[in-house]
Amino acid sequence: MQSIRWDNGELFILDQTKLPDYVEYICCKDYQTVFEAICRLSVRGAPAIGAAAAYGLVLGAMALPKKDLTNFISQVERIAGVLMSSRPTAVNLKWAIDRMLSGLAVNKFNNYDRIINFMLQEAELIYQEDLENNKNIGYYGNKLIPPGARILTHCNAGALATAGYGTALGVIRAAAEADKKIMVYAGETRPLLQGARLTTLEMINAKIPVTLITDNMAGYLMYLKKADLIIIGADRIAANGDTANKIGTYGLAVLAKAHGLPFYVAAPLSTIDIELESGSDIPIEERSGDEVTHIAGTRVAPPGVDVWNPAFDITPAELITSIITEKGIAVPPYSKSLRKLFET
Repeated sequence: MQSIRWDNGELFILDQTKLPDYVEYICCKDYQTVFEAICRLSVRGAPAIGAAAAYGLVLGAMALPKKDLTNFISQVERIAGVLMSSRPTAVNLKWAIDRMLSGLAVNKFNNYDRIINFMLQEAELIYQEDLENNKNIGYYGNKLIPPGARILTHCNAGALATAGYGTALGVIRAAAEADKKIMVYAGETRPLLQGARLTTLEMINAKIPVTLITDNMAGYLMYLKKADLIIIGADRIAANGDTANKIGTYGLAVLAKAHGLPFYVAAPLSTIDIELESGSDIPIEERSGDEVTHIAGTRVAPPGVDVWNPAFDITPAELITSIITEKGIAVPPYSKSLRKLFET
């Protein structure tokens, strides 16, 4: 299953809200459909929504009237702003759109077809580079995984959250391909159950042993010494190493510290916001209360109850053992090691 696929001028997005029961693709012929798919989490995961937004910008440009070049570029920038507003926390989305716009500004094309061709090529590069980067993350991360490791992960940072292979799950895949006889504990990841619905599906399809647990079982799992390490993905990493990831990650990091377990973050450099000083500057998306009061469309809480539903939390850098990227492994102090990776 591919999270997104470009085919003959259209973008096909795997509707992850239907998984694992149904495999359905949304055919996107305009940027508005891409925007809506990102907002409702049909496509999710920082690298995947970055690539989807890049293709969405191409669709938007293709549909614009080609009468006035200045107005054309202005409208492309407007569409870029709409796409960037879809989800505020994951920096890959902004990174991908900024990359597209920067390329247009540098090249100063004076031909509509050349502009659109450049944008499409850039979107395809973003997609292909992410796939290659994930495999490199797997290569470096595998060095940290001992044979027979029992690995706890949270949310879904696999092929479904990226162009393919995955970040945290990419490390797990690499360890399995190295015949290390690993197994995975997948936290269910309330409220939308990405771990239960998506991570377990990926692991079963890859024939990697996986056991599903509810989120509140993680502490007892560590207490019983049934987990050897925790590895998660990320939606944005600040220059000091503070990491935004799916809500519940911070609690796992605290538990890992208390039980003396390594806590690893796997993410491409495009997820690192090197200009952002700390995690306190990362915007945290808050979503509809219906995601908490309902499970699979069925109400589980009384009508009228107040709900707080942040989609992400911040894990302080001091709780993170290492950050695994496509350029290598960063270790504390992250303010130095992360910047060094950008220089290589």
